[in-house]
Amino acid sequence: MSLITNLHSPANVLVCGASQGIGLALCEQLLPREDVGLLIAVSRQATRSPLLDTLALTHGHRLMRIDCDARDEQALQALAAQVQASCAQLNLVISTLGVLHEPPVRAEKSLAQLDMAGLQASFVSNCFAPILLLKHLLPLLRQQPVTFAALSARVGSIGDNHLGGWYSYRASKAALNQLLRTASIELKRLNPASTVLALHPGTTDTQLSRPFQGNVPIEKLFSPAFAARCILELVGQHGPSQTGTFWAWDGRPIPW
Repeated sequence: MSLITNLHSPANVLVCGASQGIGLALCEQLLPREDVGLLIAVSRQATRSPLLDTLALTHGHRLMRIDCDARDEQALQALAAQVQASCAQLNLVISTLGVLHEPPVRAEKSLAQLDMAGLQASFVSNCFAPILLLKHLLPLLRQQPVTFAALSARVGSIGDNHLGGWYSYRASKAALNQLLRTASIELKRLNPASTVLALHPGTTDTQLSRPFQGNVPIEKLFSPAFAARCILELVGQHGPSQTGTFWAWDGRPIPW
């Protein structure tokens, strides 16, 4: 399956959140592909990650690593300038940014547990960082087929919310979905060959979900490698006619 619909040259790919979990698994699966020319791995410690070091030894100049805290807009601006100096066009950007349970963020079970610090931290990581990443990379997305995919979550679906709880996480992912949908409309005007996707990778055995895996059936707890494979399949299956849509790991659409 082609990585990007109607792209006839090797893709320049950027993965944000690349040093662990799903982001790292994406890098491990993208680099061996012949239809990937350059992979830019971005994270707070991309140049100090032992696992990315190993990939760099194998793949050499095809892997570029950039340290960037995506919660800092000035850092995102500097990231975009550095990427632009290395390549004129990106064809795929995948944001794996997000936080569920990391002080001061916590998965609130009731209104009484809400506080301003937790809400702000959830929105900064889950919503603001991915959309500002798209904003600053926009000059690199104006030509050729291009896909911007951000990891969302089924719990961000308002229509699918039957259990309540997880206030700030749900709300920040719902806000991300709206921003991605809105951005897809603007980007389609600028580049008709563009695709913007919100993707739910399923419950994955990563640091983000580890405190909440107790009630997850073993067959529904996915490895980062499986989640990454599903994400790349979704990217390959969806083009400009599906821009601004929300999909689960198994290829099923998720209601807003």
